[in-house]
Amino acid sequence: MRRVATLAVFAAKRSRGRGSRSQRDGWLGVGLIACLGLGSCAAPTRPPASVPTPAGAEDELSRPFLAPLELTSDPLEDAIVRVVGGLSCSGTVIAPDLVLTAHHCVVQRDARGKPKQADMAARDLRVELGGDDLPWAVVAVEHVVTPDCGYEQGAGDLAILVLERELVGWPVMNVRLHEPPLAGEQVTPWGFGRCAMSNHAIRRHGREGGAVSEIDDGVFEATAGVCPGDSGGPVLDSRRQVVGVVSAAVMDTDPRTPDPAFFARVDAFPSLFSAARELADGRGLKEHTHSSNGR
Repeated sequence: MRRVATLAVFAAKRSRGRGSRSQRDGWLGVGLIACLGLGSCAAPTRPPASVPTPAGAEDELSRPFLAPLELTSDPLEDAIVRVVGGLSCSGTVIAPDLVLTAHHCVVQRDARGKPKQADMAARDLRVELGGDDLPWAVVAVEHVVTPDCGYEQGAGDLAILVLERELVGWPVMNVRLHEPPLAGEQVTPWGFGRCAMSNHAIRRHGREGGAVSEIDDGVFEATAGVCPGDSGGPVLDSRRQVVGVVSAAVMDTDPRTPDPAFFARVDAFPSLFSAARELADGRGLKEHTHSSNGR
């Protein structure tokens, strides 16, 4: 039986002052908090995500994190993290103080779990480090930067979290902003999702990917084996650059089943990334931009 699932992760706050495709059988959703009137935003065309699963503990640390060792045989994988708030999602460290995830992972939800057209407060989000069942460290979020669309899924389903402190020496992934996804190119999604038939606890996984089959404004499609919790995770090209973010997918209970999956295009919203960088550097946001912080 196929079903709808959501994938998400969030963080908490930052204190240092630094200068349309037809509906499929089921869908997955994947999501932070400065809203930008930038990029190509369209009305959501997917059904709302399912009720999220809360997770995580609050971050008590205030000093910069130093990577003490190589945690994996491929250190680049440590750039893929969990984002926890109202949902449990995935994300990508794209700079020492910035984490990319999905917009629908960081939106407010009503009592029935349906997304609202408003973002969560940064203080209610956190980023968990480590690739196994339990995190070995948690980082707070100071600001959330989002487009004014993508609250459920699809185009604009992108969010950038400005961390309270830098992850000193931590691996980061490059984002492919200069080039759109190409028809036929192979892409691979990653995330911390878990399907009902998964034989493991929650941990970081590279999924079965496939070739890009369709490209629309703000979104592209490929077959992939996606699970609830992969939302917000990176979609990598053959050079391991981030070309998209996991947004929605047809899913069953088996992570090995390749089904249509939909990914938010990062190249469609370059201003989102420059705005997050300016905010992290203490320069504020430009016109048509607003953010929420942890205060």
